[in-house]
Amino acid sequence: MKENPNNLYADISYASLSHAGEEICGDHVEMVNPDENSTVVVLADGLGSGVKAGILSTLTSKIISTLLAEGLPLKDAVETIASTLPICSVRGIGYSTFTIIRLIQNEYAEIIQYDDPKVLLLRNGRPCKIAYSTMEIGSKKICRAQIGLQENDMFVAVSDGITHAGAANLSPFGWGRQGIFDFMKSHFKSSYTSKTMVSMLLEKINDMYDGTPADDATACVIRLCQKSPLHLMVGPPFDRKDDSRMMSRFFSKKAVYIICGGTTSTIAADYLHETLVPQLESIEPDVPPTAQLKGVDLVTEGVITLSHVLEYAQDYLKENRLYSEWSTKNDGASQIARMLFEDATDINFFVGRAVNPAHQNPRLPIQFNIKMHIVDELSFCLTKMGKKVKIDYF
Repeated sequence: MKENPNNLYADISYASLSHAGEEICGDHVEMVNPDENSTVVVLADGLGSGVKAGILSTLTSKIISTLLAEGLPLKDAVETIASTLPICSVRGIGYSTFTIIRLIQNEYAEIIQYDDPKVLLLRNGRPCKIAYSTMEIGSKKICRAQIGLQENDMFVAVSDGITHAGAANLSPFGWGRQGIFDFMKSHFKSSYTSKTMVSMLLEKINDMYDGTPADDATACVIRLCQKSPLHLMVGPPFDRKDDSRMMSRFFSKKAVYIICGGTTSTIAADYLHETLVPQLESIEPDVPPTAQLKGVDLVTEGVITLSHVLEYAQDYLKENRLYSEWSTKNDGASQIARMLFEDATDINFFVGRAVNPAHQNPRLPIQFNIKMHIVDELSFCLTKMGKKVKIDYF
C-alpha cells in the first residue's frame, strides 16, 4: 500500500433534515474506503421527497459506491449510473442527482456531479474556487474537477434543500451557495470537527425553514487535518510476565497516551520510574478522580470511567445531547471523550486480559468481561465516527 506522504486524515460527517411531514429523507449519503488513505463519498438527492425519493437516492449512492469500491474506473461507474438513471417525463430531469467526492491517498480530490449544487471548498477558512470541466455521459451533463489537498481544506457538499433554504423570506432562489460560503467562513475554526460544522449548518438551515423544511436538506463536510495518533491502555496483561512487553509496545511510537485503571497505571509508573500523583480537583460525583504521571497525557480509573465515555460515544452518534457535558467538564471521562472524539484520528487500544473479579456481573456468564465489552463497543462507535481503530490484546 502506498504511504500517505502528507500525513493527512479526512474527517467526514453528514446529516440530513427530512421534508416536513415525511419520516424518510429523500437524500442519501454513502461512504466507502477502498484503502486506508482513500475514501469515496456519494451524496444522492432523489426526485421529490418521501419513500420513493429515499429509495431512488439510496440505490443511486449504493450502486456508485459499490462499483467504485470494486475497483471500477470512476468514468465507467458514472457512465453506468448516468446511462441507467431514468429521466422524469414531466419535469425533464433525472430521478436522482448525485455528487461524488473521491479522496485519493489524501493527496487530491476528484469531484463528479450531476445536477447537484457545486461543492464548496474553504481553504484555511477562506472560499477557494474549484475549476470544473463538463462532459456528457449517457446524454447527461456531468461536471468534473480535480484539486490537490492541503491541511485545513474543508469541502462542503449539499443537496438543493440547503441552497433553497429561505426562499420564502430571502429571495425566490433561497440562500444560495454564497450564503453557505458566508456562514461556513464566519463559523470556521481549524479545531472544529466536521460533525460540529455540519451540526451548526443544519441548525441554521432548520431555522431558515422555521422548523418545517420545505425540502429534504443534506450536508456533508470533509475536513482535512494532520493525523493524530492516540494510544489508550486499559487493564494489566493476562500473564504478569508480559508487563514490560505491553508497556514497551504502548510507548514505542509517538502518540497521545491515556492509561485507564489503577493496577495498569501502577505498572506504567514502575516502567517509567515515575510517581503517580492523584488529582483530587477532577472529582465528579459519578466519575472517579484522575492522576498525573510524567510521560503520560492522562491517567484515569478504568471500567467506570470508560463506561461514561461509551455512553458519550453512543450519544455522539445519535443526538449528541451530552455534548455540553463532556465538552466542558474536566473529569476523566470528559477528557477522554474530547481526546477521542475531537482530537484523535488513529486510535490504538492496548487491552490487558487479566480479569478483575469486581467487574463480573454474577447474573451473567462467568466469562463475560465488562472491560472487554466496553472496549468492543467503544471501538465500534469510534469506527462509526470515521476513526482508524486497532486493538491489541495482552
